[in-house]
Amino acid sequence: MSKQCQITKKKPMFGNNRSHAMNATKKKFSPNLQNHKFWIPSKKKFIKLKISMQGMRMIDKKGIETILKNINKG
Repeated sequence: MSKQCQITKKKPMFGNNRSHAMNATKKKFSPNLQNHKFWIPSKKKFIKLKISMQGMRMIDKKGIETILKNINKG
């Protein structure tokens, strides 16, 4: 599976790791992804999602069903 959030579509970013002497080495900044199961009351079943912490906060605020409607619509 890819390292992408299924809710927010966050992907890894690339940049430079800077030492004290300002030497640049390539670095990959990965999003904080978590595997989580959510209960959908209307369907009476669990779904598994790979989401970032920002996606979890959105689900806590708006609810899983409204988030899933917005994903399927757009």
